[in-house]
Amino acid sequence: MAELIAIGYPDEKTAEEAAREVTRLADQLIIEPEAVAVISRDAKGRFHVNTMHHEVATGATWGMFWGLLFGVLFFVPVLGLAVGAALGALMGVVTKLELSDEFQRQVRDLLQPGTSALFMIVEKMTTDKALAALSQFGGTVLKTSLSKEAEEEIQQALHGSPQAATVSTPR
Repeated sequence: MAELIAIGYPDEKTAEEAAREVTRLADQLIIEPEAVAVISRDAKGRFHVNTMHHEVATGATWGMFWGLLFGVLFFVPVLGLAVGAALGALMGVVTKLELSDEFQRQVRDLLQPGTSALFMIVEKMTTDKALAALSQFGGTVLKTSLSKEAEEEIQQALHGSPQAATVSTPR
């Protein structure tokens, strides 16, 4: 079962540093993330998103997924995305993730102006090693499990098949 993990930081830069560490941990197979994104909120309250993911050959893209998810979580309109079947399928998946109201509220509270957060969808990880490596950055950790059905729907929308043939790693 995959998990959606959000780690919030009290400044705009730490999430980027933590994302680089996740890339290093992925190279060592300590964390096997399907996708990683960093979202920061500047002092004026504007959101900035940086996604790190393996390119997807068919279907939608992880960038669209994160854009739609953050749009739902932060009530930010998603602009500049091509409208098509893949986007429609992905929007359906995002709205069906069944993220609890409490999780959504906690994520919104995490990202106040001048802060940042690291988001990951993680299939597998060696928890003790991952925590030891990421603890240097501090932060507030939130996580929620994605149902097997939601996980399969994400894969279908992104890859065109219920199961991904390979584990994607951040670049």
